[in-house]
Amino acid sequence: PRRAPPDTSARRRAYAPDVVLADDQALVRGGFRALIDSEDDMRVVAEAATGDDAVRLALEHLPDVVLMDIRMPGLDGLEATRRIVADRAASHVHVVVVTTFELDEYVTDAIRGGASGFLVKDTEPVDLVRAVRGAARGAALLPPAGGRGRGAGGAGATRAVGPVRGVEELTPREHEVLVEVAGGLSNEEIAGSLFLSESTVKTHVSRVMAKLGARDRAQLVVAAYESGVVRPGWAG
Repeated sequence: PRRAPPDTSARRRAYAPDVVLADDQALVRGGFRALIDSEDDMRVVAEAATGDDAVRLALEHLPDVVLMDIRMPGLDGLEATRRIVADRAASHVHVVVVTTFELDEYVTDAIRGGASGFLVKDTEPVDLVRAVRGAARGAALLPPAGGRGRGAGGAGATRAVGPVRGVEELTPREHEVLVEVAGGLSNEEIAGSLFLSESTVKTHVSRVMAKLGARDRAQLVVAAYESGVVRPGWAG
């Protein structure tokens, strides 16, 4: 049976976040578990070796974060991600896709499917822990612009896509904000860069998301690349 969504404020004082690991390699899961469980403020609540199990366990435990492998037997990580985020009970669950290569088509498909970000398996331990905490807070996790595509034949190896609806509706300031979001900047950092208040930046980000039909900052980053607002290889 599914548990009810937790009391977030009380729960986070005791442990934050809860994590489900989904990977068909036991050694990978073991390494991630050891790393995460060594932290006082997070814990692994379940492990899945298949995409079907990942969906079942995510909807059973309703964790803060799911670290999701892309290639698994049966249901792959992309479809598992779509099924998790489509469930209303899992509205607070953030899926981070973890794979061996930085392949832009997988990044794009994962974000389109509702993932909050993307990490490679050789991510440094301290960066993975930081990423889990960030994902639990709703941060968008994507590799730096200059590093994308290494596993797909080099920088700029993105597939062709059509125009992104809504980009032409952005004001010049909203366009600037989108560029900064795509560079991985936080609202506070964007405020400093563009000499705006943080509340103004939040308003601009919300409007850009509405115009582009993005559910979160991760989807904004994908939209920025697909629309040509920024291009792979640009410094963030």
